[in-house]
Amino acid sequence: MRAALREDLGQSGDLSANLLVPEAATATLSFRAREAGTMSGWQAARLAYALVDPACELDVLHGDGTRVEAGTVVARVSGPARALLTAERTALNFLGRLSGVASLTARYVAAAKGARIAATRKTTPGLRALEKHAVQHGGGYPHRESLSAAIMIKDNHIALGGGMAKTMATLRARTDHMTRISVEVDSLSQLRTLLPFAPDVVLLDNMGPDTLREAVAMVEMSADRRPVLEASGGVNLDTVAAIAATGIDVVSVGALTHSAPNFDIGLDAS
Repeated sequence: MRAALREDLGQSGDLSANLLVPEAATATLSFRAREAGTMSGWQAARLAYALVDPACELDVLHGDGTRVEAGTVVARVSGPARALLTAERTALNFLGRLSGVASLTARYVAAAKGARIAATRKTTPGLRALEKHAVQHGGGYPHRESLSAAIMIKDNHIALGGGMAKTMATLRARTDHMTRISVEVDSLSQLRTLLPFAPDVVLLDNMGPDTLREAVAMVEMSADRRPVLEASGGVNLDTVAAIAATGIDVVSVGALTHSAPNFDIGLDAS
């Protein structure tokens, strides 16, 4: 937040507010949703005002995870008028971005009808923690927070590791018993090869609903210990319901964080 404020204030601070607004003036402004959606980002907005002037007070009426309709006053902020104007754009930028992520996630969760919707690491650099929290505010799940959170083996790992069998044998020999292993496959033949190694999670990549159903059936018939089945690739609001209905457990969606539209929210004097 300090970096965001430095970026907006530049070298000379808020020239407009400082020249036009008396130093002792106070005011109350209202945050108003200009579209329907799910709120997220109040922690960031509160911090923006606190860093500009601790005398600012933010009264949140509709908190993180709350569904609101267009026109709803979602919060009010009071305090020194100059500070209210100076922090306005930074606070709105975070609220718009994070509420956009939460709102899109809520749409996916509603469409999936039961399967977990999870984010990915396709996040804005430096904002991952906030964006993953926004996904949770929309009813989704955060997935891996970082490369150190779990082992996820993809096609390049397998290619550079000497093939599926050698890669899995190496992991089993070197991995701590507390660390979970997820392996990506993009065909039923790869899945068949993988299952004897008992991964904790299988990531079924870019498979259509028919292939996903075959994969689920294969796992149910052949796996001694059923792994968590995760689908990814080709997921959008038009396809997620059919993907979720195949019996998989998790649908991971990069679009939650890399393609969420900004939520339209404004700050008004009325």
